[in-house]
Amino acid sequence: MRTGKRKFTVNAARMSAGVVLLASTAVAVALPAGAAAAGCAVDYTVSSQWQGGFGANVAVTNLGDPLTSWTLTWTYSAGQTVTQAWNTTLTQSGATVTARNVSYNGSLATNGTTSFGFNGSWTGSNPAPTSFTLNGVACTGGTAPPTSPTASPTTPPPTGPADITVNSATKYQTIDGFGAAVSIWGGAWSTSETQTLVGLGPNQLGLSIVRTGISPVSGEWPTQVNALRTAKSYGSGVKILASPWTAPAAWKTNNSRINGGKLRTDYYDDYANHLNSYVQYMRGQGVTVDVTSVQNEPDWHPDYDSMDWSGTELQNFVRDHGARVQNTKLMVAEAVNLNYSYTDPTLNDVAARNNIGYIGGHLYGTEAAGRLRSYPLADQHHKPVWMTEWNLHAADGSGSNIWGNPGNQTVWNETLDDIMRTVHRSMESNWTAYVWWYGKRYYSFIGDGESAYGTVAGAPLKRGYAFSQYAKYVRPGYQRVALTKSAKASPLEVTAYQGGGKTTLVILNRSTSAVDDAVIQVPQSVTKAEHYLTSLNANAAGQPVGVNGGQVTVDLAPRSISTVVLTP
Repeated sequence: MRTGKRKFTVNAARMSAGVVLLASTAVAVALPAGAAAAGCAVDYTVSSQWQGGFGANVAVTNLGDPLTSWTLTWTYSAGQTVTQAWNTTLTQSGATVTARNVSYNGSLATNGTTSFGFNGSWTGSNPAPTSFTLNGVACTGGTAPPTSPTASPTTPPPTGPADITVNSATKYQTIDGFGAAVSIWGGAWSTSETQTLVGLGPNQLGLSIVRTGISPVSGEWPTQVNALRTAKSYGSGVKILASPWTAPAAWKTNNSRINGGKLRTDYYDDYANHLNSYVQYMRGQGVTVDVTSVQNEPDWHPDYDSMDWSGTELQNFVRDHGARVQNTKLMVAEAVNLNYSYTDPTLNDVAARNNIGYIGGHLYGTEAAGRLRSYPLADQHHKPVWMTEWNLHAADGSGSNIWGNPGNQTVWNETLDDIMRTVHRSMESNWTAYVWWYGKRYYSFIGDGESAYGTVAGAPLKRGYAFSQYAKYVRPGYQRVALTKSAKASPLEVTAYQGGGKTTLVILNRSTSAVDDAVIQVPQSVTKAEHYLTSLNANAAGQPVGVNGGQVTVDLAPRSISTVVLTP
């Protein structure tokens, strides 16, 4: 239980081991004026204290020469232990605590101030440290907090122990995006449909990756130009992924576009030129193809466009011919269930590896195969992993007309428990992209107008609003960061990201109970907080959120997905 707030100032010379600092205690640590030449002044504040724990803020002002990097050291006298910190790299060895600068608060000008904060534990008493050193030199400033401009405390008095604590010092993958495919066979998205899918406005879904097919017939390439060009120009940072299903029939061992068949080795150079021609054609139409796959599902040979490869054949192709495909980055190999045997050979060959930019794979059977997790070999060689296709609509059973009803429980259960859960798992697996199958389909993100399924062509569907909780707010270039959860937050599935000057959390509450008054702690004070929620009864709807310094409080409805966007 936290103590009541009392405020008083303690001079460092009068500190004793028996003094217990309560919430909002401020300590000015210094020597009398006229002592040795000034080096630094420190304001150490216990901003909040509860039974067994406390939060503290430290502001240090450099009164000497400018410092490009800094190390602040102090010693505890009563066994306090630091448990987590923000805006610094903080370590503790015995009673000695060392705080170092991080990239975004690195330099300290003369009379410049930096601040950071931390939480800790204590037993018996919690006296403040009585001396500090900055880069090995004792702080010798005045007896009061410095009069030069100081940074505000990193975190104002917290409302209590956090349920979700963001640790931005520990970073994971950089996000490439979230997306869906245009029709691989058939018509294209209209301009307005494309804008709904990639736009960031109200009732728009914010997709940042659009997948398209590379037809073996160049005369079919113009079909998708307008949709792809609109996506690039209207969306924000949209990437195009182009995937071939087959080479021209005459280049294959079965002389057919369908039923698999291998690419003949004497046509490897022609196939590379074919992929390059597509990329350059699109470039001439104003569409940059960011990523070009060598093959969609090389391990699957259905009775539609398809082509078989082994992992060694893919390795040989990209090693010997991959450099022919210009102005794009190659991807290998979009196997059905991210089967490593189709990608390991390329990753283990230096020459082949240098000709690719990405590893791709599909989600069909991947979880059951134990591969819905990080891919160590890809991580080792710094090749981002994209999940480039999954399609699930088992909820309709015999094809019942349920998809146009936003309140259908069966549709929502599948969306939350299967689709959104695997997006969360993909992010936890350090994958950098998640690309759904068709963006426009009765079971997807916008309706296709098929009367049998009750959707309106171009209108956002429940699944689209749910997916937008990631796509619209976790933008390309954001980086996933670490977090910890309290017991209260244990039912929640949470990932956190930093980018665009914001901290963004996506929170799944798949339990049947609400988690109310959930406290989120972030490293910086929050000036603006937004909370959007999709559930059976809400579509990316704004929710109230309480703000208190570096903590915000949200209510997380049962069976819902939330996005919380925090701006310092």
